[in-house]
Amino acid sequence: MNVSRLGGPTLSLYRIVIGLLFTLHGLSSVFGLFGGNPVTGKAVPVGAWPGWWAALIQLVCGALVLAGLFTRPAALLASGSMAYAYFVVHQPDGLLPLRNGGELSALFCWSFLLIAVLGPGSWALDTLLTRRSAEAPSAPVAAPSSVPA
Repeated sequence: MNVSRLGGPTLSLYRIVIGLLFTLHGLSSVFGLFGGNPVTGKAVPVGAWPGWWAALIQLVCGALVLAGLFTRPAALLASGSMAYAYFVVHQPDGLLPLRNGGELSALFCWSFLLIAVLGPGSWALDTLLTRRSAEAPSAPVAAPSSVPA
């Protein structure tokens, strides 16, 4: 068995699971689905800083990472938002994630950073679009026509 062939699909499955979980967090906070925001149990009020904007990033970036579309920029934005969440919301309550409740923020931050660095894997829209553009035939260059003098 050639184990090197498993890298792309494994990375894709990792990206899909992380993107799905992040999208579900966004859905719960933006629309109040699945029990709503973990703090209030309801949707976060539209435009509320920083909660609603964080939820919007979770929803949009999670869906993009899940689909594998604009994966690297979406994952980088998601990673940054989770770093912000960790240091602004959780870290003032204690340094270690186990003490301050920031395990999920830390895990998402590092997971999305990994995806941003390694890319979407072989099962992604980004990969499909890149492959199609590389296979597309280029337009033939016409020879200049000679004009009689």
